[in-house]
Amino acid sequence: MKLPRRHFLHLAGGAAALPAVSRFAWAQAYPRRPVRLIAGFAPGGGVDITARLIGQSLSERLGQPFVIENRTGAGGTIAAEAVVRAAIDGHTLLLVNSANAVNATLYDKLNYNFIRDIVPVASISRVPNVMVLPLSFPAKIIAEFIAYAKANPGKINMGSSGTGASDHMAGELFKMMAGIDMLHVPYRGSAPALTDLLAGQVQVMFASMPSVIEYVRAGNLRAVAVTTGTRSDALPDIPAVGEFVPGYEAATWYGIGAPKKTPPEIVKRLNKETNAAIAEPKLKARFADIGAELLSMTSDEFANLIVEETEKWGKVVKFAGIKPE
Repeated sequence: MKLPRRHFLHLAGGAAALPAVSRFAWAQAYPRRPVRLIAGFAPGGGVDITARLIGQSLSERLGQPFVIENRTGAGGTIAAEAVVRAAIDGHTLLLVNSANAVNATLYDKLNYNFIRDIVPVASISRVPNVMVLPLSFPAKIIAEFIAYAKANPGKINMGSSGTGASDHMAGELFKMMAGIDMLHVPYRGSAPALTDLLAGQVQVMFASMPSVIEYVRAGNLRAVAVTTGTRSDALPDIPAVGEFVPGYEAATWYGIGAPKKTPPEIVKRLNKETNAAIAEPKLKARFADIGAELLSMTSDEFANLIVEETEKWGKVVKFAGIKPE
């Protein structure tokens, strides 16, 4: 039977649309089972706190549990590689953070290329680090700290949650721009580093605000500066480092990534749901309480941020001669 041309074109057009309709339906049915959100740092730090906040909200919005898996080690590279090797069905995601940008230069040989092998899905937040001192330290303000450090080169121990972590890099940038020398003491996560800071075993940290803000509010640690370009609403009386070291700015940022070739429909849906989640008043209030500035971006905008940060911190790594542990 010979079909009229108009009827043939109608059927052909409908057939061509089937794959797109099928992909759309697949994305709408996502997720079909619990989603693993892998965090590359130990519980209690900014990465873990952010993962649990966004994971809970996405669980409520998408109707499946988002299970936070802390896969620690090698500055977050173990977690990143686990996601690079995961199935491309959107059920294994990475809590992306500043350390991933640093690691691109810090490690000479990685089994993946972060920019190539991880799809930037959605940004979440940007958080100041806080320059904190034990109460026993003689300096009370940042200007006094800089003067003390210059008078005592190499005698101040700077703790961090690990080589290449955001607190380490914020401290290295500070050393470089303030012209001071401090000894870096890396720990396996924020919690043990903060324990030694409270005891005075290390004398300064540039800790992520979520991990340290309650210590500051309780009066257990002295905050002398925040690392963003302007003051933080969460600690409005604390100056920015840039008020004393012109041009200084560092922040920890967080987002979600997926393995490359993850279907774009799933990436688009996750981006939409993440942006909707961080716009919810309840979640906004919880992030604001830990000093986080929410970042609502498209996937492409988030990709640009990662590229810019990779270039910035690559220069610091090379200048300071930083090597992985």
